[in-house]
Amino acid sequence: MLVDSHCHLDKLDYEQLHTGIDDVLAKAKDRGVEYFLSVGVTLKSFPAMMEMIEPYSNVFASCGVHPLDIEEGFNFDQLKVFAQHDRVIAIGETGLDYHYQPELAGQQQEIFREHVRLAVELNKPLIIHTRMAREDTMRILREEGAEKCGGVLHCFTESLEMAQEAIELGFYISISGIVTFNKASELKNVVSSLPLERLLVETDSPYLAPIPYRGKQNQPAYVREVAQNIALLKGVSVEEVEKVTTNNFFNLFSRAER
Repeated sequence: MLVDSHCHLDKLDYEQLHTGIDDVLAKAKDRGVEYFLSVGVTLKSFPAMMEMIEPYSNVFASCGVHPLDIEEGFNFDQLKVFAQHDRVIAIGETGLDYHYQPELAGQQQEIFREHVRLAVELNKPLIIHTRMAREDTMRILREEGAEKCGGVLHCFTESLEMAQEAIELGFYISISGIVTFNKASELKNVVSSLPLERLLVETDSPYLAPIPYRGKQNQPAYVREVAQNIALLKGVSVEEVEKVTTNNFFNLFSRAER
């Protein structure tokens, strides 16, 4: 059994690729993917995402504002209300992205801190997006006491040193389909070096489809390719990766019920 620990179910193609969320979840189940964390990226889109997943007890939710979406609006009071929903097991996606919008670094940092403070207050783990912002990401997590709530660095593409520093704070490292890419040598080394007990698997669908689906829209069913590649890199069975990463997910997101 696998868990897709990070997907955007409200952003999938329901016109040509899937007939509906039932179809998405059935395709995933056929490949042994049983649980899903649907990740929010804006406050505006959150209610519709929650309405979509409401009938499915095996689909959990997170609430946050992605650092590349902060210009769409951020209201802390609204975030706090949404974040207290029973189905919300995590805060985020939040973090820092200096690759696309370095000019908004100050605003990103301020909003990131608000997310971390709320996660600590509600004792819900953080889902962190970080790109070209290694030092500031870790500094803010430390300064705001993120070790009290824990979390995950999702779709990890940073250095081994950053991963180890995050693990020391009690965080997990989530691996996406990027690990299957031929040029992802640094990430492959990170996966080989880290303990399986600190890894999660994800698709980040509809983005970053793994080989052999690269170039197509990603979907939760494809998290199996991620698990298979981790197994090869770690020299263990796919069944071991399934077991350990699933346990990791439920250990981190303790509000999620099997």
